[in-house]
Amino acid sequence: MSTTPSFGFGYFAYFCNAVALPLCPIVEDSIEPECYSRNIEVAGLLIFEPATLVIHVVALVMTGIMIYHIRNKYTAVVSGLMPPSLRPAYDFVVAGQIAMTMATIWCLLLNGFVGFQWAEDGTPMSLWSIRISSLLIFGIIYFISIATFRNMFGLSSSSPIALFIVYFTFGAAFLLIYVLLQVVLVINTLEDRWPLGDILFAFAFFVIGQILAFLSSKQICELAKHYIDGLFFSTVCTLLAVMMVYKYWDSITKEDLEFSVGGKTADWNIKDPVLGDDAMNQFAGGRQGNQPQGEEYPLQPMDRH
Repeated sequence: MSTTPSFGFGYFAYFCNAVALPLCPIVEDSIEPECYSRNIEVAGLLIFEPATLVIHVVALVMTGIMIYHIRNKYTAVVSGLMPPSLRPAYDFVVAGQIAMTMATIWCLLLNGFVGFQWAEDGTPMSLWSIRISSLLIFGIIYFISIATFRNMFGLSSSSPIALFIVYFTFGAAFLLIYVLLQVVLVINTLEDRWPLGDILFAFAFFVIGQILAFLSSKQICELAKHYIDGLFFSTVCTLLAVMMVYKYWDSITKEDLEFSVGGKTADWNIKDPVLGDDAMNQFAGGRQGNQPQGEEYPLQPMDRH
């Protein structure tokens, strides 16, 4: 009778015993989740975690919609043993997935500092510093992942401590720092407190998702008769967290904070202008709009030169 692995810092056995992470067949190939959703076969193709796959497709669509709105305003899960013929390619795919995840979290963290005006938003300095550093993070994590999977440069898949640190410890620290920065930013800069609820909801959704994945997956799987597991709800919660981060960003960028003084917003809509249209045109240089037809103003000496 197999026993549930206990949590050990630097090892993925505890997490792989709960849910099927993409890296589990590489670093913990002898451990499978105690309970996971059933697979389906479509036209000879075996699909793992079909319910979670549907949520991933929905997440891609929602991400595309959010990116589209941002630009307008400004800018497969596998469990079990891997066939030997696919193992080399699988290593590179999983390393890319881990590196992309960490680079995205790093980019989010840097965007959290933008509100503190370390560099003016939208300038080449702020944009390229985020792009270059995110690319650097991607390269470093990709190298650590591949070196761990292939047992190179002193790293080992049987003792993936370095990968564990960058994947869980650094990832959690980056997200926590980002949330704290946004709380400070809203409290000290904005008069409106609604964005604070958006960012706290995002953090709550993410934490709940991790709890459902790593602590309650077995119970969910058994109650759902193996149709879904904790990974399904974890993916849903992660999607909701991302959507709330987008909602938070949207709520704090309704106006340019450069024109806000003391945290008070500036309203530039003219409800009842003192000057009429003709007077405004004259002020802007269109003095002919107020002149009677055929009447001309004499030129001043300065105008003749």
